[in-house]
Amino acid sequence: MLFWRVKPLDLILKTAEKKALKRQLGAFQLTMLGIGAIIGTGIFVLTAEAAQKAGPGMMLSFVIAGFVCAVAALCYAELAAMVPVSGSAYTYSYAVLGEFVAWLVGWALILEYAVAASAVSVGWSGYLVGLLKNSFLHIEVPAALATGPYAGGVINLPAVFIGLLVTVLLIRGTKESAVVNAFLVTVKVLALTAFIILAIPVMKDANFHPFAPLGNAGIVGAAASIFFAYVGFDAVSTAAEETKNPQRNIPIGLIASLIVCTIFYLLVAAGAIGSYGAQPVFAADGSPLSPGSMELAARCKELAAGENLPLVCSSEALAHVLRMIGHPMVGNLLGLAAFIALPSVILMMIYGQTRIFFTMSRDGLLPPILSKVHPRFNTPHVVTMMTGLGVMIAAAFLPVGKLADISNSGTLFAFLVVSLAVMMLRRSDPTRHRPFRTPLVWIIAPMSVIGCMVLFWYLPRDAKLVFPIWAGIGLFFYFIYGYRKSHMKPGNEPVDDAAPVLPAAPVFHEGPEPGP
Repeated sequence: MLFWRVKPLDLILKTAEKKALKRQLGAFQLTMLGIGAIIGTGIFVLTAEAAQKAGPGMMLSFVIAGFVCAVAALCYAELAAMVPVSGSAYTYSYAVLGEFVAWLVGWALILEYAVAASAVSVGWSGYLVGLLKNSFLHIEVPAALATGPYAGGVINLPAVFIGLLVTVLLIRGTKESAVVNAFLVTVKVLALTAFIILAIPVMKDANFHPFAPLGNAGIVGAAASIFFAYVGFDAVSTAAEETKNPQRNIPIGLIASLIVCTIFYLLVAAGAIGSYGAQPVFAADGSPLSPGSMELAARCKELAAGENLPLVCSSEALAHVLRMIGHPMVGNLLGLAAFIALPSVILMMIYGQTRIFFTMSRDGLLPPILSKVHPRFNTPHVVTMMTGLGVMIAAAFLPVGKLADISNSGTLFAFLVVSLAVMMLRRSDPTRHRPFRTPLVWIIAPMSVIGCMVLFWYLPRDAKLVFPIWAGIGLFFYFIYGYRKSHMKPGNEPVDDAAPVLPAAPVFHEGPEPGP
């Protein structure tokens, strides 16, 4: 059953040719797209989440998460170069493992993209609230309207607002030019560079001790959460169908963006730990407190009365560190940079989700209405509104750490399937032309599979439970609709090759491809 209705690679490529998106992205644009999608809430906010789980040991957490992403990226690069069409892991699994697994992957990617957009929205809210409070405006947003019930609030209105704004912009067809998106990426990179320059020179060795206050389990657990900081590189592969010379440019975009971001993350983590400290907060009886819990929120309120609020209690971790080490103005500027740049990550996450839905609808697994294009704005308004609504509801009531962990559960499953698909395709179709070959594939791919399984195991229990429940809901929809309507089912082949084509990606359009 798992391997039924396999959609051959040649058919996938033929379908994409007939119903193709415009190819217009080059290697530089893809690398910038990847950096723009990766650098976001993960490093600006989840540094505090990682510190509560691992303390200074989060340095190793970044290495572990980055390594798992690196081996997964090498597997992604081979398949993306071979199958340069929309759909990412969903399309690859359809070609190798069949429709049933492909549906599970596509459904899991909703957790990756939509829930990730919610997490970034909550992260943006934290920086907005901190910016308003610490700037010359001195506006304090009531806690009831700035946090969800998990922290004693009612609803996170700023997170809802930014989710709504991005959704409206995508429906109206707002596109970012290469200049605008490159500017936003530059803002984030400059902000992190400024943090590194100011924090690294004042590091103190004492702040690194104890290095692993919650042991090795805390370090791996933090890696499972901080994995979210790397999520986004596969957004490069979702743009494969819109890439010029994808056989060359997709691998470059995937690997280059991951390398750049990993270097930044390690330097930022070292600066935060060494300059200010990143020890976890414990309950009065000395027991560890869970990130995102009401108990931790209550303990942080108690500690807020003191002069030095711990890093783990801040919703704007990096800006908070700079303020505490004597650079309040730069801290505010970093907060402003996050405020300006994070919405572009939300935009890319929601955009990526619509691409997955578009491809699944093109295959007949989802209703055609999900690929319906607005007559005026020429955008997939129905699926964008549905995705945006889900993003806003989750952002309104859930903490950023919980959202990140839920997103990671879907992402890790998709990465695991891609890694399996690479190995299976090497066996089933060894002669097919591979513009990029995963090096040492029989070592790299199994390492990716094992890494994904280990990180999933170390996710919090509620995040691990969400995934099978979500998969069960997806299977219900599959068997009442997708199973019967699939274009791979005999007699269901589409009569008309014409299909709605989504407008170009909201990044990097109309521009010459840079040289090698």
